[in-house]
Amino acid sequence: MSELKKLWALTVRNMKCYFKDKFLFFVSMITPMILLVLFVTFLRSVYIDSFNGIFDMFGFVADEGLVNGLAGSWLLSSVMSVCAVTVAVCSNAVMIQDRIDGAINDLKTSPVKGTTLSLSYFVANFLVTLIVMLAVLAVGFVYLAIVGWYISFGNVMMILVDTLCCVLFGTLFAGVIESFISTQGALSALSTLVSSLYGFICGAYMPLSQFSQGLRNLLCVLPGTYSVGIMRKHFMQGYVDKLGEMGLSDQGQKALLDGFDGNLYVGKTQMPLWSMYAILLGTCLLLLGAYVTIVVLQNNKRARKSPKG
Repeated sequence: MSELKKLWALTVRNMKCYFKDKFLFFVSMITPMILLVLFVTFLRSVYIDSFNGIFDMFGFVADEGLVNGLAGSWLLSSVMSVCAVTVAVCSNAVMIQDRIDGAINDLKTSPVKGTTLSLSYFVANFLVTLIVMLAVLAVGFVYLAIVGWYISFGNVMMILVDTLCCVLFGTLFAGVIESFISTQGALSALSTLVSSLYGFICGAYMPLSQFSQGLRNLLCVLPGTYSVGIMRKHFMQGYVDKLGEMGLSDQGQKALLDGFDGNLYVGKTQMPLWSMYAILLGTCLLLLGAYVTIVVLQNNKRARKSPKG
């Protein structure tokens, strides 16, 4: 059997392990479920009041459906950018579970290269996370279509591109961090930490404009902030353009984008969209290099030990 066929067989096996584990799937979906509940019970009215506050400053009255859609698009951009990381961290638990129950030792004794085994975990995690995120996106699009759809086809395509970029970032992040985890307790601690903290430090739960200037500059050093930024841009743009057609001034549109992270600033300099992609994808390259290095070192370490065994 060729290494490619072995890779595919192991990838399918890892994906089946994830979807068969109902508890693991539930844990992966905790963050999007919490965000959706918070939106329905609390955040939706807060966002709408904030939007209307900006509109009042410019003497503009917005259509209710348009405002509801704008609030929904802001939340969906948060869910997509955050869950691309949190779901990846949880779904990669298949690799750690194999270490805990000893299944990985059986796989290592099989005629499969260590690099093929490591790559199978990475590919499976990427595909699982992508499937979950596309499902979340589909549900979000249905909601936006009900309350008010103002996203162009071009922006829909860019949202799909953004999803791929965010999933790649989340998968590489999970692969690097979880390469050093081999216990259930450490995995639980990591999942809890990422689920509770990541959304705040990347500006997904609260607009960066609400933070102090120093803290905003600090958070803009983190690549996760730009995964949120590219999502915000493409989810919000259609709604902002429609508001402009309905009479909201250019200053009002800018105030809206500035206040809700449709525009990101480092100091007083607005970050262009291309630079957000460059930072996010550049970080992915660095994480990929780190992941490959870890895999090679771990395989070499096992190779040195195997003759003694």
